[in-house]
Amino acid sequence: MDHQKPIVQLLDATREPFNLAIASARTCYSSKGILLPEDMIRTEKSLEIRDKVAKSTKKAGHLTTRQHPHFIFTLDKVSRQFVWSFLHSHPYYNSEQVSQRYVEVKKENYYIPPTLSGKQKEYYLEAIEYASNAYFEYVELLHSFIQDEYFLVYKARANYPEKWQLPIKKKCLEVARYLLPLGTYTYLYHSVNGLTLHRYHRLMNSFDAPEEQRLVVEEMIEKVKEIDPLYVEEMDDPIPLEETAEYKFFKDFYQDGHSEYRPEAAKNFVREFDEDMDNRYARLVSYSSNGPEVLASSVRAVLGLSKNSLNDEEAIRLVMDPSKNKHLTSTLNETTMSPLSRAMFNVHYSFKKRISHSADSQDQRHRMVPGSRPVLMSQYTGMPDYIVPKVVLKYPQLEETYRRKMDGIFKNLNRFIEAGGSPEHASYLLPNAFPVRFYESGDLLNLHHKWRARTCYNAQEEIFQASINELIDLTKVQPEIAKWIKAPCWIRLQGDIKPYCPEGDHYCGTQVWKRELDEYDRTL
Repeated sequence: MDHQKPIVQLLDATREPFNLAIASARTCYSSKGILLPEDMIRTEKSLEIRDKVAKSTKKAGHLTTRQHPHFIFTLDKVSRQFVWSFLHSHPYYNSEQVSQRYVEVKKENYYIPPTLSGKQKEYYLEAIEYASNAYFEYVELLHSFIQDEYFLVYKARANYPEKWQLPIKKKCLEVARYLLPLGTYTYLYHSVNGLTLHRYHRLMNSFDAPEEQRLVVEEMIEKVKEIDPLYVEEMDDPIPLEETAEYKFFKDFYQDGHSEYRPEAAKNFVREFDEDMDNRYARLVSYSSNGPEVLASSVRAVLGLSKNSLNDEEAIRLVMDPSKNKHLTSTLNETTMSPLSRAMFNVHYSFKKRISHSADSQDQRHRMVPGSRPVLMSQYTGMPDYIVPKVVLKYPQLEETYRRKMDGIFKNLNRFIEAGGSPEHASYLLPNAFPVRFYESGDLLNLHHKWRARTCYNAQEEIFQASINELIDLTKVQPEIAKWIKAPCWIRLQGDIKPYCPEGDHYCGTQVWKRELDEYDRTL
């Protein structure tokens, strides 16, 4: 198994991105109406003005004009670790990535750092092979247990077991993927605006995966350069890794050279963090203490009403009761364009979270609920550290095998580090089950969307459990808000939208709309 270059294609792009960006800037002060990209190059004078405006707006940081051009890429042979730490760690993108929950990973489909050689490469490849074999072996072991669990939920389907082998296989893949390394390849569509591409170029040397990031971003930039060299020429030089704030902190703090891998420091952090979590996936740590009052006042401000005309309870119900606010039942999620729904922007919550890398990779899809995710190896203690799926804990044979495989994965990881493997390359050998410990915050409107989606029984298990933790905590401090948030089927019931379950053929098999939040429970 050898290194493969990332496969980057520019599938589509805005015509004349540089001229478009400057035309939009000049239109702001144009007495002649809208200026078009072709207007930027009609004469020597217009070219001179174009270049002057480009330099001045960039120097001043007036860069919204660079957001008009868009670029649609397809990426293949890139790692899950790179996607998590770089591509999906900000809100300004759109991605459609192959699912590890439902698509089996192919053998030898893993990122191999191009600079590895000697014993380090030998140990790296052996670690990858061990984890890959563990995945496929565990898929087979899981089958009979997952099948039993599946037919406990869908009792009528047990009469035709052969018909339901595909969804059972997918559930096996979903659990077994916890054993896969973060260096597992993925492929995806990835669309960004021009300003985001500027930022990619500027920050491509940052943690966690600067080597791979350079390879991918340089390919992206090269593809754009082929259609418009001017757009690339105005990009700032990349920040060297050594000049990033994170690198400088580690170097200055430890005073003996840089390394984000410090197992003793990580042990103290992990102990302190986890003790406060009390075996939960998420915990409320901060909130708008007068949230209900602010929400109610915001509703009245939208409608131009006094408190005498609309009291707090009525105002909150007007925006949060699905029978009153039908936008909450829509799959289009148009609430950010509804004046009344936007009142929910004014209430905020922060949560402390501990979920697996695999779960967080999916949780990142809620880009408007941002989190301060870690430099990953700074949280590695040198000891086995992983999340165990609920169904695995239910069966001793599954748990014993799972823990034994995990011990082997971490043993191989440590052997690689002891042979001089860098923390950057070691991060690819961490399993999907490795816990990401971080803080996440959001406003009520975007959290409502997330909670509504992720309390569905089809949601990824840990995100489901974390959402329940969050809503139960919210119920304790602001029940007048929390009582209106449950699974999407419950919300559709309140809004009298049928069928209550929006999942169609993927119906979970449980009438969740009849349950209270503290009754939400599932194994699969």
